[in-house]
Formats: sequence, C-alpha cells, structure tokens
Amino acid sequence: MKDRLLNALNWILVANLFFVLFSFFWFAAALIGRSFDVNLGFDLWYSLWEPLFMPAIGILMAGAILSGILSWVSRYLTAAER
Repeated sequence: MKDRLLNALNWILVANLFFVLFSFFWFAAALIGRSFDVNLGFDLWYSLWEPLFMPAIGILMAGAILSGILSWVSRYLTAAER
C-alpha cells in the first residue's frame, strides 16, 4: 500500500513537473513575442498565473518535500527493523 501511494505521488509530481515546464516555456515564448510585438498569449498567461500556475508550483514543491520525507521515513523504519 505504501509503495502504491509513493508511486502514485511520484507519477502526479512528474505530470505536474511537465505542466510547470510547459507553463515556463509558454511564458518565455510569450515574453519574447511581446518584445517583438507578436501576440503569443502573454496576457492570457498572466491572467492564469495566480489561479493556475502558482498552485501548480506550490504543489510541485510540497509534493517533492513530502515524497522525500516519506522515502526517508520508509528507509529509516526499514533499517530500524533489521
């Protein structure tokens, strides 16, 4: 059960990582496009920053910390049982 939970958490974190990377590349392209007066969705990206991208980054950080803590506790308990 514990391993399934960790695997599910890791899978969600990987999907979230790709979403965050996609949002970063969108931001970079939109910012470059804005500097050349080409509309690549910077205003849309900016409107989605607070309700969508900030929580995704927070979930990624919290999940990475939680995954690390759970792995550390699992190794500690396994070593203590020996």
